[in-house]
Amino acid sequence: MKKEYLIYKLADAVKSTSKIDNALFTKYNVKRGLRNEDGTGVLVGLTKVGNVVGYERKPEGGLVPIPGKLFYRGYDVDDIAHDLIRTKRCGFEEVAYLLLSGKLPDKDELTSFKELVNENMPLEQKTTMNILDLQGQNIMNILARSVLEMYTFDPNPDDTSRDNLMRQSIDLISKFPTIIAYAYNILRHATFGRSLHIRHPNEKYCIAENFLYMLKRDFTDLDARTLDLLLVLQAEHGGGNNSTFTVRVTSSTGTDTYSSIAAGIGSLKGPLHGGANIQVVDMLHHLKENIKDWTSVSEIDAYLMKILDKKAYNKTGLIYGIGHAVYTISDPRAVLLKELARDLAKEKDRVKEFEFLELLEERAIECFSHYKGNKSGKRVSSNVDFYSGFVYEMIGLPQEIYTPLFAMARIVGWTAHRIEELNFEGKRIIRPAYMNILGTQSYAPLDER
Repeated sequence: MKKEYLIYKLADAVKSTSKIDNALFTKYNVKRGLRNEDGTGVLVGLTKVGNVVGYERKPEGGLVPIPGKLFYRGYDVDDIAHDLIRTKRCGFEEVAYLLLSGKLPDKDELTSFKELVNENMPLEQKTTMNILDLQGQNIMNILARSVLEMYTFDPNPDDTSRDNLMRQSIDLISKFPTIIAYAYNILRHATFGRSLHIRHPNEKYCIAENFLYMLKRDFTDLDARTLDLLLVLQAEHGGGNNSTFTVRVTSSTGTDTYSSIAAGIGSLKGPLHGGANIQVVDMLHHLKENIKDWTSVSEIDAYLMKILDKKAYNKTGLIYGIGHAVYTISDPRAVLLKELARDLAKEKDRVKEFEFLELLEERAIECFSHYKGNKSGKRVSSNVDFYSGFVYEMIGLPQEIYTPLFAMARIVGWTAHRIEELNFEGKRIIRPAYMNILGTQSYAPLDER
């Protein structure tokens, strides 16, 4: 039997082996996607790290949509972000300290933490050389391989004591910007024939500034502060988001930090999780080309309804950047990002595009409500991806690093949750159940088949 035919035959068998009647999920009360019937997540754990709030529960049952809130260790991210915006300073390191330790640092603690991060930011020479050798078009894969390689250079890679977990966490937070910046410059050199620049981190810069410096050298103060805000807003999003849950599941087995974080990177890479901002940017470019009057509500509405009807754009019926699994009336990250995005649009002379995006946001919510509201009654809002891709574009960042930037922020939440998973009393390996609905079959010896 030819190999190609065998592969086809095995693949064709999947059509029957993977078919499960949808009615059985209801019959056996299976929570598909670990979601309840009302769309909320199934409660599978407890945490003190972060909290995502998009609704309130009525005493008599049911959900009430409310403006979204995000909390880091009990602190409202809105308060953290507005203080950073007011004082025009970087705050990602401050948030990292908070999520890792559970408390806000004082000035001395923050200074020492920043120094520690900058000391750990340079890569081992062997790691740098190995990144040079890594081939591939996807930087998320290079990031995952680089993380796994860090196991080799760690003197105590399997030690899960609190001290060692914290050391590894800070090392990963420090090195993610360097790995991503170097990986892109190598990709740029190998694929586009551009000059190869490997810049060492600047000890006087914050993480956002250092990343921009290592990636492209030239950046403005507003570029750095806007990127820093995005890192702050994406650092943590509760234990139930797919990549963080992946880190907690793998951590519950007692595996090493690098294997667990590599698994989280693999989860985040999925287009249903970390790649949404690229889709928003692609959609925005399409809309800019196909809508003649960027200020016309009627023209915008007509085209968005065509998208929802699967008659325009990529014909999926999706308006990317609209809707979220938890947030209903608003995504606090999108609201906060808009504040600096507006200033950045002025600096980059792209105000008309920003105003078009704002109008698209408003009309997309209205069109979605008109199109599906009478059927489901579901409330939707824009999510952080609706603006993040446009912000990255204004800063001058290439699409190849949009999802890696998400990982660069979320590594803080991942490590905080891993530490918590391995240090609470009564910890158990996470092992949910699947019901087998096939039943038993009679075995036939090979010569009788």
